[in-house]
Amino acid sequence: MIGTIKGMDTPLLERLHARGYRLTAQRRVIAQVLEGQNVHLSADEVLDKARALLPEISRATVYSTLQQLTALGELRELSLDGRSKRYDPNVAPVHHHLVCDGCGSVFDVAFGIEAPALPAGEHRGMTITSTELVYRGICADCC
Repeated sequence: MIGTIKGMDTPLLERLHARGYRLTAQRRVIAQVLEGQNVHLSADEVLDKARALLPEISRATVYSTLQQLTALGELRELSLDGRSKRYDPNVAPVHHHLVCDGCGSVFDVAFGIEAPALPAGEHRGMTITSTELVYRGICADCC
């Protein structure tokens, strides 16, 4: 099931304001570009959309803001398609993704399925901190 994920109703801009994050004009535009459900933009896509709203915004500002927001836990950095990283503003609850192998579209998966536990012998000495399921297919537009 793909749709609205419970607990992801608070927009990024509102969350940043609530935590007292200094919202310059550039940061505000970046947050606005990343608003909504099923938003999984690359840094270059964020830059393009931000420049449509604020033409003077720089690439360095977009990249550094994305890094800051990821470090704050307000964005989730995704590497799903083997190409560029994407940024997901829907950080809570933990959720999974559906990726089109044709066009690269990414959608949030809105059900609370838990990934199977990794057998103890497969840990390779690591402490598991998170698990993500990625469903892959071809969307209707690519068929």
